[in-house]
Amino acid sequence: MSLTRVGILMAVLTTGAGVSVFTLAQEPPKFKVDVSVVNVLATVRDRNGRIVSDLSKDDFILEEDGKRQEISYFSRQTELPLTIGLLVDTSMSQRNLIEGERSASYQFFDQVLRPDGDQAFVIKFDVEVELLQDLTSSRGSLQKALNALDVPATLRRPATGRGRSDWLGISLGQSWPGGMPIPGGQRRPGGGRQGRPGPGGQRGMPGIGTLLFDSDFLASDEVLQQQEGGKAIILISDGVDHGSKVSEKDAIEAAHRADALIYCIRYYDSAACAGRGGRGGMGRDQGSQGTAALKALSKETGGRMFEVTKKLTLKEIYHRIQEELRSQYNLGYTPSDSGGTGFRRINLRTTDGKLEVVTRAGYYPKRS
Repeated sequence: MSLTRVGILMAVLTTGAGVSVFTLAQEPPKFKVDVSVVNVLATVRDRNGRIVSDLSKDDFILEEDGKRQEISYFSRQTELPLTIGLLVDTSMSQRNLIEGERSASYQFFDQVLRPDGDQAFVIKFDVEVELLQDLTSSRGSLQKALNALDVPATLRRPATGRGRSDWLGISLGQSWPGGMPIPGGQRRPGGGRQGRPGPGGQRGMPGIGTLLFDSDFLASDEVLQQQEGGKAIILISDGVDHGSKVSEKDAIEAAHRADALIYCIRYYDSAACAGRGGRGGMGRDQGSQGTAALKALSKETGGRMFEVTKKLTLKEIYHRIQEELRSQYNLGYTPSDSGGTGFRRINLRTTDGKLEVVTRAGYYPKRS
C-alpha cells in the first residue's frame, strides 16, 4: 500500500472535532495482471430484460476506437475476487432513509461476499467524506460501519474559502499527500488550489454539503485502483452534489482508471426536502441534475442506475445488482494499437442485434 493512500485515507478521517486514527495493514497481492491486457466486464440482457448467460466468445464483437479487436480471453462466470465500495449519502435530505439503507446493505453484503477473497469498504459523505471501514471481508466489521451511518448532528460547513483542502486536513499552501494534484484545481496565490464545483454543485452554501463526486473519486483513486479482480462502487444518494472539489467528469475518469463499475441507487425522500426550496432545497432542476449525474456515472462505467420506488424496493435493487455482478462475461484483449495515453472508447456488441450489452464506455491505458 502506497504512502500516498495511507496519507489521504488518514486525512479523510480528520474533522474539526478531532482525528480518528487507525492502522492499515499491508497485504501482498494475490496475483498480477499483464498491464497490456484490457479486461472488459459485460452484462447481456434480452429485450425482456432477462440476463443472457449462455453466450460464447464468437457471439461478441469488440472494437476499440472503431478498430476490431481479437478477444484473447473469455469466461462466462468470472471467478476473480470482487471488491465492493459502498458509498452512502448522509446529508440532511437522507435522514429518514438511513435505517432502511443500513438493513438492506448488510443483507446485501451477507449474500454477495464470498469468504475466500471478496472484500468491501464503506464510506459516508455529506459535508465531509469519511471512511467508516477500510477493505475487509469481515461481516462484523461491515455491520459496525453500517451502524455508524448517520446524518450530521448539526449543520456543518467547511471554513470559508478552503473547500476540499479543509476536510482533507491540509492547508491551502499544500498539495495532497505525495504531491498528487487535485483534479480540476487551479493554482491560487500562495501555492494552494481552488477547485470548481461539479455539475449541480454549488459553493459557499451555509450548512449544506453533499460531496458526492469527491467520495466517488476517493473510492476509485485511493482504494479500488490498488486492487485486482472485479471492482464495483454502489452509490446511494439523491444525486445532487453540493461543494465537491472534483467534477462529475473527474469522478468518472477516476472510476475508468480503476476499472470500476458504478451502480447508482437514487433514493429520494420528498418529506425531508419539503420546504427546503431555493439553494438548499430539491427543486425540479436540482432533481433532474441529480438523476442525470447518477445516470452518467453508471452508464460511462458499465454499471446501472436504479431508483427506489414503492414498486422497486432497495432490497430488490440490491438483488438485481448481485445478480449482475455474478452473471457477467469477462473478456480480455490486447489492443492492436499500443500508443498514446488518452481515453480509448470501447464498443462491445453481440452478433444478435436484439441483445443489449452493458459495459464500460472505454478506458485509460495504464500509466507507466
